[in-house]
Amino acid sequence: MSDRTDDETAIQAVLDSSYKAWAAGDADGMVADYTADATAIMPGSLRAGRDVIRDNMARSFAGPLKGSSTANQQLSIRFLGPGAAIVVSESGILFAGQTEVPDTGKVYATWVFEKRDGRWLIAAYHNSPARAPGQ
Repeated sequence: MSDRTDDETAIQAVLDSSYKAWAAGDADGMVADYTADATAIMPGSLRAGRDVIRDNMARSFAGPLKGSSTANQQLSIRFLGPGAAIVVSESGILFAGQTEVPDTGKVYATWVFEKRDGRWLIAAYHNSPARAPGQ
């Protein structure tokens, strides 16, 4: 098996940059490393395209997500050949004033990365509640 340390580091840098942009309420920065045709799927929502994702995040940062950040723990990374990777994480939104994400706010997320022109980019994102309602 080949050493993918450089790729793992580059992917983590993309994620870290996105998390920092979220904390700054910067929708442009948050999607800077998304492909133009990226998709984001969350329960009840499909956002198709980087511009749509950015516009939705800008509205959210001006409203219910104002002053929020995220808590993220990478659970795994799996490479699918030289130009694709899947990252699985446990994440949650820390709303203004919160120091911990409540169990009901935790999600499992899947990030699909694609290497284009030597650069790792987010091609798709999907999340689902970590706990089903009532569990």
